Amino acid sequence: MGRFESTCYHPPMLFNREGDCLAAKLRPGNVRSADDWEELLLPEIERQQKLGKEVVFRADVAFAKPEIYEALEERGVRYAIRIPANENLERDIAALPTRPVGRPSHRPVVWYKGFLGQAASWKTARSVVAKVEFHFGELFPRVGFIATNLETNSRAVARFYKQAGTAEQWIKEGKQAVKMTRLSCHRFRSDEVRLWLSLIACNLGDLWRRAPSGPGAAEEDRELVADQFAATAGEDGREADQACRRYYWADAGREPSHAAVVRKHGPADRCAGGGDWVAGGR
Repeated sequence: MGRFESTCYHPPMLFNREGDCLAAKLRPGNVRSADDWEELLLPEIERQQKLGKEVVFRADVAFAKPEIYEALEERGVRYAIRIPANENLERDIAALPTRPVGRPSHRPVVWYKGFLGQAASWKTARSVVAKVEFHFGELFPRVGFIATNLETNSRAVARFYKQAGTAEQWIKEGKQAVKMTRLSCHRFRSDEVRLWLSLIACNLGDLWRRAPSGPGAAEEDRELVADQFAATAGEDGREADQACRRYYWADAGREPSHAAVVRKHGPADRCAGGGDWVAGGR
């Protein structure tokens, strides 16, 4: 989040299949995408499993780490994570990246292949799905690899992973609807609270969009919406509300944002950010 000559942030966000943001963490812009993944992902997995839900995780190549695979497998979580290409993987699909004979089709020609692979950093072999696409007017095919433990065919795994792109649309909706990237406070914690409030607004908007309307809405549907609202606000709505108010009043107001106050809270803000600031040219 950010532009040139400004402070930039790199917050990871965790969405469910309905488009609700389950967790987010504001971080400085000089960290990697998968840094602090355990603080964001593992508590949410435990919470969902306590509710009796089956958890399936999908992520891009930034989360292709052995420790993430092992943590998910220990907790019985199924996953589909894209992995970077290498010589060993390309050798396993050597027969696939060959352009079909004859006049090229205007429709993409897609081939799939599933096999067992083991990277040098993996302790055990895992199932890998390869997807090869030939597009009209392109000289070379598009090749992608996905590490997974889903018990289904290769095409279904690729289709499931492709749905991860909808998270980018949800983030874009949040940017346009509630301006959640406008984090212009002088303190890191204030920007963090501002991000959380924006995500809560997005979740409430999604909840309102899915809510039954009209005189024919059944009472059980209203109760379902209430349960979803409680899940959005947290397990204990009162505690979540009190914490939100406490953070809001302590960090987002009641103190002037002049230079003396910024210098006063600077060390604490750097500790809360978990790293050095990414300062711009101003």
